[in-house]
Amino acid sequence: MNDTQYTDRALAFAGILQSLQLVQNAAHGRPSDVEALQASLSSVLRLDASSVEDVYGGVEPLNNGLRLLQTQLMSQNKKPDIELSRYLVTLLHLERKLSKRADLLDRIRSGVERAQQQTEHFDVSHANILASLADTYSATVSTLRPRIMVNGDPNRLADSAVTNQIRSLLLAAMRSAVLWRQCGGTRIGLLLARKKLVEAATQLLR
Repeated sequence: MNDTQYTDRALAFAGILQSLQLVQNAAHGRPSDVEALQASLSSVLRLDASSVEDVYGGVEPLNNGLRLLQTQLMSQNKKPDIELSRYLVTLLHLERKLSKRADLLDRIRSGVERAQQQTEHFDVSHANILASLADTYSATVSTLRPRIMVNGDPNRLADSAVTNQIRSLLLAAMRSAVLWRQCGGTRIGLLLARKKLVEAATQLLR
């Protein structure tokens, strides 16, 4: 396999992890990197990007995700985040189910196209766009089992603005999971080729 394929897989996998960490930040009330948030949310809307890099608007907006990839797959110094790992396992399981549901994939596409039209008037992180993407997530991915059960501050999770952001970011994580599989990513491959993915992430961060 050539290096480009590993680079593309590392970018898409970093996209998954970055979105999932942003979910954690929203749920626990931790600050989020604005550029990372914009990149993850925008990735949902770039359905027909010409390259993996273009989906995220370049490599730099994914730096947080690339560093997470290093930690989650092969860090000597920092332990992997168990909560993040749990979300990841469930998400990859749901992506396989979603891939067999043409009806849900069609609904996601039309929901995303509706949100794309809204971006003519609003920024991607505007409450209206988040509500729209959250509705799309609820009507599609959220109907599959098992659902991703997000932990966090109960007061925040009772706030519709926060839950809309979380659902939008879960949709972004799913967008990256679909992209990762389109690049040839598999769960077995993740175990066997983690060193290659970490090397690709390290190169991208230079």
